[in-house]
Amino acid sequence: MSVDYDIFIIGGGVNGCGIARDAVGRGYSVALCEKKDLASGTSSGSTKLVHGGLRYLEHYEFRLVREALSERELLWDAAPHIIWPLRFVLPHHKELRPRWLLRLGLFIYDYIGGRKKLLATKSLNLESDVTGSPLKPEFKKAFEYSDCWVNDSRLVVLNAMDAANKGAVIQTRTSCIRAVRNNGVWEVTTLNHDSGEEKTVTARLLINASGPWVDEVLKLPLADQAAQNVRLVQGSHIVVPKLYDHDRCYIFQNADDRIIFAIPYEQDFTLIGTTDHDFDGSLDDIKIADEETVYLCAAASEYFRTEIKADDVVWTYSGVRPLYDDGASKAQEATRDYVLRADGDADQPKLINVFGGKITTYRRLAESMLEKVEEAIGAKGPKWTGNAKLPGGEFEPEKFSDVVDQYALQFPFLERDTVWRLVRSYGTKTLEILQGATSVADLGEDFGAGLSEREVKYLVKYEWARTAEDIVWRRSKLGLRLTEQQISRLGQWIEENKAAV
Repeated sequence: MSVDYDIFIIGGGVNGCGIARDAVGRGYSVALCEKKDLASGTSSGSTKLVHGGLRYLEHYEFRLVREALSERELLWDAAPHIIWPLRFVLPHHKELRPRWLLRLGLFIYDYIGGRKKLLATKSLNLESDVTGSPLKPEFKKAFEYSDCWVNDSRLVVLNAMDAANKGAVIQTRTSCIRAVRNNGVWEVTTLNHDSGEEKTVTARLLINASGPWVDEVLKLPLADQAAQNVRLVQGSHIVVPKLYDHDRCYIFQNADDRIIFAIPYEQDFTLIGTTDHDFDGSLDDIKIADEETVYLCAAASEYFRTEIKADDVVWTYSGVRPLYDDGASKAQEATRDYVLRADGDADQPKLINVFGGKITTYRRLAESMLEKVEEAIGAKGPKWTGNAKLPGGEFEPEKFSDVVDQYALQFPFLERDTVWRLVRSYGTKTLEILQGATSVADLGEDFGAGLSEREVKYLVKYEWARTAEDIVWRRSKLGLRLTEQQISRLGQWIEENKAAV
């Protein structure tokens, strides 16, 4: 029997898009559906870090930490426009973990992950180092170590773009409403929310990568089981005006054994997060609770000289992590590792479910998934993503400033800050937005904060952007700089011009 696709994937987060990219690059035919926008769930609600997870060492998750650490430089090389190194400052708190324990943990962190380019850990005297100036005077010693920053939602989009460029079908705002086994294949029915069209296709293998919705998808007619495999844990973040001028981040220990980060964000802000508590609300209405804001303000104020208050918060965001339910007693102790489970009898087409995972290990998760795909429907091409660039990342990581210089010279009518933002978002794809322009007027309408009609057209045509929210909060964070009126005008323009684009 002929089938439409080898693999059908439910879920347009980092895992679903990463699996689609890997699979289509090996020669499988692939389709993916996402009921909202790409990265509209957990994948845009992270702390924006590619990191090993220093605190996971306390829970003895050495395999996860090693795998995550080994991915940092690989991902940096693949996407140097949206991923870059950061130095983290860990102040010693006399009443919490002893210095010897911190030093031991960082020694392990430095040497189990194959670090080559990232700088090693060092000790800091906060009384003389610039990183001590924003902190209360009782914090005198600290350690500084390396991890990486990632623009999480753009990482998802770039994986989807690469998958589509290689032949995958990526369908956003399209729900899977039914999936049944029939004559040795899956019959998958989707509903496009924009057109109202229902469509049924066939696939040899079905992958459920729907994140927090993984159990909800399992409760569709595609499986007769009372699914309860994940522990939903909410993490929330607050954004406040910039608290300090240097480029380092902070990792703060708290008396409840949790940690929070304070990270330079979008040039003029500081990102503080995250919380960690069990979630039991509606997955379609995830937002920060008042007590989470209070917690983050208090935790940060324990360290900073300047008290952070709820009134200082300019933006918040929350995500729900679908952690595999390992029976941990506390939300922060639940494993961040991933579990891939194949369901179906020997003579049935397989359903493979993704439980858990984290952004840092999405590529390795995809490789592990492809091992299960090969077992289920046969092997095709070899592994390939380990040394492959993502769209726009076709330059050496250390050459980012050179690329900005090159484009600033090529397009002198643009402010350097605008060129920097474009290269940070699109890398070498910036040329596709600016090509042929000789003046600001050539870029069309200016929606504010350097967002031009040319850029919006690019996002609609190539990156599945359909609304102003898609653009100002996921494809960029320009919502922090645009007024409500400007965002409204952007939405109006998209609605008026989407057919033409």
